Amino acid sequence: MEAAERLRLGSVPVPGLPPAFEDLFRKEYPRVVAIAHRVVADADEAEDVAQDVFVSFYRKHPAEAHYAAPWLYAAAAHTALNVLRSRERRGKRDAVEALRRDAQAPDPAQAAETAETASEVRLALARLPERSAALLALRYSGLSYEEIAAALGLRQSSIGTLLRRAEDAFRKEVTK
Repeated sequence: MEAAERLRLGSVPVPGLPPAFEDLFRKEYPRVVAIAHRVVADADEAEDVAQDVFVSFYRKHPAEAHYAAPWLYAAAAHTALNVLRSRERRGKRDAVEALRRDAQAPDPAQAAETAETASEVRLALARLPERSAALLALRYSGLSYEEIAAALGLRQSSIGTLLRRAEDAFRKEVTK
């Protein structure tokens, strides 16, 4: 069983892995996956993003670092956005996702509309500046203003204004 899977399931301890990192992983993994899933809309891909984020953190930072959770949230958003941008360049995954949704949906018209809307949202998000896209991804993944500020290294007092601007920019991208 892979180390990340053992950690996620909480089954067998992973030999050589510091207990502090195991605790950090168990505590933050669901939220990191949720942030990534909000952006990429694919559970398997979101888990891949989360695993990459945790491996990157483990290699460069101590698990006890006070900035661990915000760093993980920001890295999840940025990594997921990179995946999204790469998906857009390839174009192939959007087509596969649309086909999968159409096959599962009982109403083909509704499925097509949902897939088209989701595709438009992701394309608009990919065209936004990195910070704006990350702000929206983190906020709509359920993070508070305080958590977003910590994750992106911004002042909490500026998050509302930045989110409003990001939402305005997003609306303009969607209506193009």
